[in-house]
Amino acid sequence: MFTIDRESAQPTYEQICDQVAEGVRAGDFVVGSKLPTVRGLAADLRIAPGTVAKAYTELERSGLIVTRGRAGTFICAGQDTAAEELERAARELVVRVRRWNPARADVLAVVEQALKQDGIN
Repeated sequence: MFTIDRESAQPTYEQICDQVAEGVRAGDFVVGSKLPTVRGLAADLRIAPGTVAKAYTELERSGLIVTRGRAGTFICAGQDTAAEELERAARELVVRVRRWNPARADVLAVVEQALKQDGIN
């Protein structure tokens, strides 16, 4: 169900988050789908349980999953619209850059440059 690219520069927990989000978008995961336990997924992927726990925490924060104690972890959100996903990504960017206290203009300039490099007008 999940795979990890050990050669990727993307952190492992983010790879898990992306795969869950993509699974929701693609309809592979529907509301109520049960995800593997933290320990079970960690064992399957041969990674530290803390890495899976971090991914699950991020996914809960984003509203895609919910953990119900011993009952398990479940998909709780349906397919996101592009606008919802964009808004979530923007909020995440703000949280990440806040610690550096950059000027607003500097943040916007970096985002504009990244968009331009990817051909997004």
